[in-house]
Amino acid sequence: MKEEQINSHTISVLVDNEPGVLARVIGLFSGRGYNIESLTVAETRHKMGLSRITIVTTGTAMIIEQIKAQLGRLVPIHSVADLTMDGPSVEREVALVKVVGTGEHRVEALRIADIFRARVVDSTNESFVFEIVGDTGKLDAFAELMKPLGLVDLSRSGVVAISRGTESL
Repeated sequence: MKEEQINSHTISVLVDNEPGVLARVIGLFSGRGYNIESLTVAETRHKMGLSRITIVTTGTAMIIEQIKAQLGRLVPIHSVADLTMDGPSVEREVALVKVVGTGEHRVEALRIADIFRARVVDSTNESFVFEIVGDTGKLDAFAELMKPLGLVDLSRSGVVAISRGTESL
């Protein structure tokens, strides 16, 4: 019997911006044992009172279809889109990376930051805080390279995503 492949999917959900909606969405995931890799939420259409929840989750094709169907049945949800499957999309994440070091490690951290187009947003004599924007893989690679140079703290925004082209959620 062939095992189904587990893949990562980015799901975008347009919901009413009201108390308790995020808790209901998260409850759907936790109640069924689905994992959330990344979660972001923000109001996107103020006059209409709508927010966008972007969820990165993993599962087989069948599990992803179940997640989308169950999300679609929640009352305050207006639309559900699997940006991974529905066509081209743009995904980005922001991270703040604190690196502590002196001498050559400090110089090397600046060199790598320049290569990755990370910006220095705070600096002391012994530390830097870098801001880096990109896809998850880019942020992972940057953090790995900073570990031996003195990475001491990392804060990530979670994935934000939107479809390309003229269609909207």
